[in-house]
Amino acid sequence: MLTFRSALYNLAFYVNLLVWLIIAIPTFFLPRRFFMRMARRWGHSCVFLLKLIAGTDVHWSGLEKLPKGGCLVAAKHQSTWETFALFTILDDPMFVLKRELMLIPLFGWFLVKGAMLPVRRGQTGRDALVSLGQSAKEAIAAGRQLVIFPEGTRRPAGAPPDYKSGVAHLYAATGALCVPIALNSGVYWSRRALKRRPGTIKVEILDPIAPGMRPKAFLAELRTRIEEASMRLFDEGRREIARQA
Repeated sequence: MLTFRSALYNLAFYVNLLVWLIIAIPTFFLPRRFFMRMARRWGHSCVFLLKLIAGTDVHWSGLEKLPKGGCLVAAKHQSTWETFALFTILDDPMFVLKRELMLIPLFGWFLVKGAMLPVRRGQTGRDALVSLGQSAKEAIAAGRQLVIFPEGTRRPAGAPPDYKSGVAHLYAATGALCVPIALNSGVYWSRRALKRRPGTIKVEILDPIAPGMRPKAFLAELRTRIEEASMRLFDEGRREIARQA
């Protein structure tokens, strides 16, 4: 049953994506805010289908800690799940992502329309993010939430952390408040796995980190906060999966 429901959801996920991409085509000719509204609805539809088909729900805590307006959002990255789920809670997110994603026909064009922040291949993470500092600062000043995954890529749930310095450079360059986010999505939607396990993904928006810290101190503080909370959530998720066995 798990395999069947997972396969059904995976099929529904891509069909749903294609449908929303087609529906959103008219937003190419409209102001960006219309596309962002469409993206938010797509995110909600993905979350809804995951619960309906795979039995995987989500519980958000600490939503009241998200500030109004622009800020830096640093989230744990364990699966594809958070790339669409974060659209449902942020007003105007701008994701830091690989530039190659913007070259994908149709899907990548919408990333351009959404004015996401690309990192070019061939540049080191440090140099790329330093060069993007001014763009990031302008976006946050305009009221957008700049979303970065501090480890740069998906990490298996429970794996040792591997934080990059890029998030600290953006923090320093923008002078913005940083909101850490911990989660355990990888317990239910594993990296590079096809199974979607039933249960409740837990996400915690943690206390914001005020601007003004030295980059190294900030990175250490960010890592401590996210990892302590994520490991606690990982243990909770693992116990939930064990009860199902």
